[in-house]
Amino acid sequence: MSWLGDYEDPYEDYDESSVRERPNPKANRPRSKQRPEHESAITGIVTAVDRGRYTLAVRIGEDDEAIVTAARARELRKQAIVAGDRVDAVGDATGDTGTLARIVRIQPRTTVLRRSADDTDVVERVIVANADLMLMVVAAADPEPRPRLVDRYLVAALDAGITPIMVITKTDVADPEPFLALFEGLDIEVWRSSIDDPPVEALRARLDGHTTVAVGHSGVGKSTLVNALVPSAMRAVGHVNAVTGRGRHTSSSTVSFKLGDGWIIDTPGVRSFGLGHVATASVLRGFPDLAAVAEDCPRGCTHLADEEYCELSIAAAEGRLEARRVDSMQRLLGTLVAIREQRHQE
Repeated sequence: MSWLGDYEDPYEDYDESSVRERPNPKANRPRSKQRPEHESAITGIVTAVDRGRYTLAVRIGEDDEAIVTAARARELRKQAIVAGDRVDAVGDATGDTGTLARIVRIQPRTTVLRRSADDTDVVERVIVANADLMLMVVAAADPEPRPRLVDRYLVAALDAGITPIMVITKTDVADPEPFLALFEGLDIEVWRSSIDDPPVEALRARLDGHTTVAVGHSGVGKSTLVNALVPSAMRAVGHVNAVTGRGRHTSSSTVSFKLGDGWIIDTPGVRSFGLGHVATASVLRGFPDLAAVAEDCPRGCTHLADEEYCELSIAAAEGRLEARRVDSMQRLLGTLVAIREQRHQE
């Protein structure tokens, strides 16, 4: 007879064989889904990204304004953090040598500029966040201007809700008017720049208070222009290959610079700009006046120039819409259609 007598265990009918226990080799507390609020976090602007380290400008305009190096919190490891992002960070935000803060939140973005690796890739890559202006830098010559690349910039800007501005450089080398005539119907703000007369002060005043992303083909003088606008930028500049006519890739990273009460974000020079992620409807949304007329188009209308019953083409022929503007929009749509056809063939 047991010394417990007639005692009966009230839990003897419970089966715990199916209970799963999380391994805890470090003998620490189990992880919780609850995350701290980080109420003491400070807000900063991401100015550069380099191999898992983020440069933040914090306390901008205050006496203790600083440039801080930060890593990202583990819970943000699957989210892209790019130049222009407003983020919240904790930890050492003094900016002293050897210190490291930690990004714990990405604030909601107003705009997102994306591109894909190529036209067949539908996976989008975030380039810049919160920009409201796109500075498209094009050379009148050396290298020759590429209308189709500018078309791609415009499509990406329309898709992101960013206002495009064009700066055409080297106007003392070649007449830019034949090239600019291709874009007359788009009402793009155009600035002309020559070696002897770059519009630095006027352009600096125009961009003041905005977040501007600068894009351009390699060798067009984009980084030279950024250096003129922000003398402390010291972006690397290159030359154009005399044999191929192509510019060298000199700026290899995306970096933000303070410009008055705004920012200018210099991106690496590119020879292509993939739009595999952009929907054709995004282009038409960038032309509110044309979109209103397109509502009367037949169902399934592509709005391309060869659509017989497209209301846009009919209105342009009758003079109710500016023909050059309709043609420019149809050219941008044609760029995306060509991309889709190429993807289906491969």
